[in-house]
Amino acid sequence: MSPRVEVQGRDPAREAYRIETDAGRAYVPEYLIGGLRPGDRPSHQDAYEWIAAHRKALAAAVAARANGQTPRPPYDALTLISSSLSKYPGEREGLAPRLPAARQ
Repeated sequence: MSPRVEVQGRDPAREAYRIETDAGRAYVPEYLIGGLRPGDRPSHQDAYEWIAAHRKALAAAVAARANGQTPRPPYDALTLISSSLSKYPGEREGLAPRLPAARQ
């Protein structure tokens, strides 16, 4: 069975894709995605396909980082997303998260 790696979108400021695995969440820098020239960025399709093709190594790298270890290159470029950061965009900037409406 393949490890779970879910793409949660792109962070334009970090030029990275956010992923979530069973071990935690991390940023995958765009420059890891093969075939790029300096200054280029992958299409979303290319990024998602690359992440899917490398999910085993990405999951292992996130697990290593979560355990305080350094993953093998080039996956040592991954950065964990702190658990204190929310999945809700804007919450870090003090904006309230969007919560589901209460059922009545």
